Amino acid sequence: MDNDSLEVRGLTRTFGDLTAVDDVSFTAPAGLLTGFVGGNGAGKTTTMRMIMGVLAPTAGEVRFGGDPVTRTARRAFGYMPEERGLYPKQPVLDQLVYLARLRGIAAPRARAEVLDMLDRLGLAGRSKEHVEKLSLGNQQRVQIVAALMGTPRMLVLDEPFSGLDPAAVDGMVDLLAEHTARGVPVLFSSHQLDLVERLCERLVILKSGRVMADGAPADLQQAGALRHRLVAGGDAGWVRGVPGVHAVDVDGPVALLEVADDASLQRLLAAGLERGGVRELTPLKPTLAQIYREVTA
Repeated sequence: MDNDSLEVRGLTRTFGDLTAVDDVSFTAPAGLLTGFVGGNGAGKTTTMRMIMGVLAPTAGEVRFGGDPVTRTARRAFGYMPEERGLYPKQPVLDQLVYLARLRGIAAPRARAEVLDMLDRLGLAGRSKEHVEKLSLGNQQRVQIVAALMGTPRMLVLDEPFSGLDPAAVDGMVDLLAEHTARGVPVLFSSHQLDLVERLCERLVILKSGRVMADGAPADLQQAGALRHRLVAGGDAGWVRGVPGVHAVDVDGPVALLEVADDASLQRLLAAGLERGGVRELTPLKPTLAQIYREVTA
């Protein structure tokens, strides 16, 4: 299972004159959560559909475990589509057991597994209700169970946390952790950057169908614009005149700064000592939201 990484190589998809996905390449490593982020229309869902074979790529390929992905291989993938595929007038348990059996899971095992996951996501008491009677958040939980049934070798989840309350998010995170612990790569899209920052060990940022950033969050932070928070002994307006220092914001004695290099940092400190002292100068790593804004601007 160690080599079961997902590789996307040069995926491209056009619709007439529109290029929705443009030469997208990245890896979702085995045993890691990979966040797939971008604005509306960035190409996330189209890419996921090509990974799952729902759409044929105009160019490029998808590989898993080093080999081209086949229809047989995809049968072992768990997929949660953007447009949910539940039957609204069927009871939750019956529907999930039916979907599990379509994936080749024996009925007794399917029933036990479904009941366990419903319980862990807080839906044990709703198993006999029709899906249409559930709230949108609870329908989302049912869809999650449908994607995680069996022993998937890969998980492709389009906005899995949308509409979930904090307790359901925690339950979902625990379930995903069990899959990554056995070496399963997990690729999921989300607009919730704070959640992506908390969970992901790898990040892919799309804009207009192209990869703008790809890597571990710590590496992306290291490569991003390093800022400093300065607290001066008096008003910090003087920082605007220091060569190599860009004042992002100044509010009384507190300033948020971008410093070009070590020499500029030394000039900043020297200027501060001449103007009443520097009480604090702290480097600030960029947040994921700041990196996202920088690379998609």
